[in-house]
Amino acid sequence: MRVIFMGTPEFSVPVLDALVDAGHQIAAVYCQPPRPAGRGKKDRPTPVHARAAELGFIVRHPVSLKGAEEQAEFAALNADIAVVVAYGLILPQAVLDAPAKGCLNIHASLLPRWRGAAPIHRAIMAGDAETGVCIMQMEAGLDTGPVLLRSKTPIGAEETTAELHDRLSVIGSNAIVEALATLDTLVPEVQPEEGETYAEKIDKSEARVDWSAPAVDVDRKIRGLSPFPGGWCEIEGQRVKVLASRLAEGQGTPGEVLDDALTVACGEGAVSLLRLQRAGKGAQDADVFQRGFPVAKGTQL
Repeated sequence: MRVIFMGTPEFSVPVLDALVDAGHQIAAVYCQPPRPAGRGKKDRPTPVHARAAELGFIVRHPVSLKGAEEQAEFAALNADIAVVVAYGLILPQAVLDAPAKGCLNIHASLLPRWRGAAPIHRAIMAGDAETGVCIMQMEAGLDTGPVLLRSKTPIGAEETTAELHDRLSVIGSNAIVEALATLDTLVPEVQPEEGETYAEKIDKSEARVDWSAPAVDVDRKIRGLSPFPGGWCEIEGQRVKVLASRLAEGQGTPGEVLDDALTVACGEGAVSLLRLQRAGKGAQDADVFQRGFPVAKGTQL
């Protein structure tokens, strides 16, 4: 098919590669504009922009698709279909209607659960046993369109958002290739109203670890917020991110370090801190972290 690809972050890159490998013609790639990054605050192209440029595709990054000129340029591509994955802009109806077969979205949840901006984070933080990818026919509502294909996967007991993100990117790549190959035979499934939840954008204000919460909730938050923005706490006056954890045996005052292996008491139960990062330093496994910044048994976080 002649495809317009619309995506921005690293999550979207394997999808673009999969479409190319499957033999589809990429009419153009749409992504978010380059933004200042790094110490020099120079404009840096998004991961999709960089990959599309490597592949020699036309790259467009309008700040909006609401204008008549942008919509005319989009329609002039004469695409069979648009594939959208973590693009970052709302598509007006004129854009949704332009490709002959409409626009398909790759959404990283089992709709209608976790519509919205942060479905991977929220699934882990809520303790969901499974998640997956839906290939959805886009319409004007937020992630409300009919689902053409679902692919489920369990969430690992110690899996972080970073790890699940990478797995779902691959699952989504395979799912969209399958969907395009069988598009004429797929039956759209209207999303049920029952089970609808909204995955609100992650706010940095929710990242501080509350040790008075049950260990199961503390562990889910740490894993769900890893790597960004990263759950954090203060250790001897220094702010430290906690990027990986697991449930552990033990009890004590919430926030109390119970041993030399960084087992920490919670409101109920305890967690083992597996990977940490001090401000201005790289992330380290707990044993390496302890050698450079020892945290003694009895320390109060």
